Amino acid sequence: MTGTLRIFGAPGRYIQGAGALAAMGETLRGVGSRTVLVADRAVLGLFGEAIVSACSGAGIRCEPLEFSGEITPEEVARLATLARHASPDFVIGCGGGRGVDAGKAVADALKCRVATIPTAASNDAPTSKIYVLYDSSHRLLRVGHMSSSPEVVVVDTEIVVTAPESLFTAGIGDAVVKKFEVAQCVASGGRNIFGASACRAAVALTELCYETLRKDAVAALAAVRQRRVTDEVERVVEATVLHSGLGFESGGLSISHAMTRGLSAVRGTRDALHGHQVAYALLVQLALERRSRAFVDDVLAFYAQVGLPASLGDIGLPDATAGEVDAIAAGTMTAPHARHFERELEARDIADAMRAVEAHGAR
Repeated sequence: MTGTLRIFGAPGRYIQGAGALAAMGETLRGVGSRTVLVADRAVLGLFGEAIVSACSGAGIRCEPLEFSGEITPEEVARLATLARHASPDFVIGCGGGRGVDAGKAVADALKCRVATIPTAASNDAPTSKIYVLYDSSHRLLRVGHMSSSPEVVVVDTEIVVTAPESLFTAGIGDAVVKKFEVAQCVASGGRNIFGASACRAAVALTELCYETLRKDAVAALAAVRQRRVTDEVERVVEATVLHSGLGFESGGLSISHAMTRGLSAVRGTRDALHGHQVAYALLVQLALERRSRAFVDDVLAFYAQVGLPASLGDIGLPDATAGEVDAIAAGTMTAPHARHFERELEARDIADAMRAVEAHGAR
C-alpha cells in the first residue's frame, strides 16, 4: 500500500469496568449464537463457568476448549480442528497474552470473528488484529494477521486486579514504549500494522497513554497490590489495553518491538514477559535516539517506581557475552519495524546502544 492513504483500525466494541464479564452477554449476542471459548486450564477453572453462564443468559451456546499454554502452529491447528466441530459464529480468546492470541489464531484459521477477554492487563493484545506464533522453545516464528479487528473486547477490572503484580507492570512496560515507537515510525515515513500511514488520532492516543502512565501508574500499582479497583487502576488499564493497542496498530512500531525478535532467541531473555522485554528495549531505542542523560534518568526513575527492567540482567541475562549481545542485535534487524527509525541502522548500532544502556545502568 503506497501513497498517503491513512488507516485507523479498532475493535467493534470495547467494554471495561468492574463486573464487565457478567454484563457482556447482550453485546456478544450481536456477534452470534454459537461460540467456542479458548483458554488454558487455569483460566477455564477460574472463569470458564462465569463466561459460559454469561453467554447462556444471552442465548449463546459456548463450548470451552482447553489451550495448552504454548501458542505454536501445531497447537493452533489442534484447537481449530476441535473448534470446527462446534461450527462457531465467533471465537472467544480468554487469558493473558497467549490465551488471547490463541483465540485470535483459531478465529483466523476458521475465518470467523473473535471476542477477547483478558484476565490480566499485561499487554495490548486484546484490541489488536495480530497474534504471535512461537516454536516449541518459545522463539518467535511469525506474526499472524486476522482480516479484521476483534468484534468485542471485555476487560473486567475486578479480574485484572487479581492477576500477579508482575503482569500489571508488564502491561505498563508494553504501553510506555508506544509514544516513542509511533513517533519514530511517523517521522521515518513507516507504515502501521494496516500497511498505511498513521492518522493523527493514533499519535494522540500514544501521547495520552504515556501521560496517563506517568501520572497514575504508581498509584494504580499500589491499588493492585491490595486487589482494589480505583480510578487510577481504571485509567491505567484503559491506557495499557486500549490506548496502547489502538496507538501502536494504527501508528506503527519501531526499535522497541523489533528487539523482541532478538530477545526471544537468547537464553534468559526469551523467558521474560513481553512488556518487560520491550521496556528494556525502549532504553536501547532512547540510546539510539541520542537522548540526553537527564531524559534517560527521568525514564529510569519511573521504571524504578513501577518495577520495570533497566538492564539485561533484569530480564534474565546477567553478564551477557559479546556473542549474546550481537545475537540479539542481529535478530532485531530481522523485524520489519527496525526500519522505522530516523536513520538507517545496522546490527552493530543496536549492539553499541545495548552496551551503552548496560554501562549507564552500572553507574
